[in-house]
Amino acid sequence: MKFEGRIWKFGSDVDTDAIIPARYLNQSDPKELAKHAMEDERPEFVKEVKPGDLLLADKNFGCGSSREHAPLALKAAGISCIIAKSFARIFFRNSFNLGLPLLESPEASEVIQDGDHVRVDLTIGEIEDLTLGKKFHATPIPPFMQELLQDGGLIPHLRKKMNPQR
Repeated sequence: MKFEGRIWKFGSDVDTDAIIPARYLNQSDPKELAKHAMEDERPEFVKEVKPGDLLLADKNFGCGSSREHAPLALKAAGISCIIAKSFARIFFRNSFNLGLPLLESPEASEVIQDGDHVRVDLTIGEIEDLTLGKKFHATPIPPFMQELLQDGGLIPHLRKKMNPQR
């Protein structure tokens, strides 16, 4: 799986309330949630993010509550992949369950800048900053998790496994 797009860079300890403010948690429609993704952190984000863009962060991205609304809002906003030094474990699991790939790369997190154009290859764990002309490495996503992502997340993956004729 490969992705290419603009980088939206954020700092450390971005919690789920920053990703999707709690005042919007009375809804679960991904399109509605996407309209408010990161709005308190960077108000221009929801107006300017484009399908395929990538999010880059420092350490502990997605900390805070265990709500699935956070990765769902980012995915629905068009984010194709998130790269960070590290992720909160429950956010990590929720993201893959919803079909949103994550890569951990401390080096990429430090060097890549907001607005850079990046290409990611999940199969080999390669992150290429096309703006800087530099490559970085992350732990490749295991094949079974790539399959889960290709199927659109855990629920569609399980449906496919239960009904292989479809």
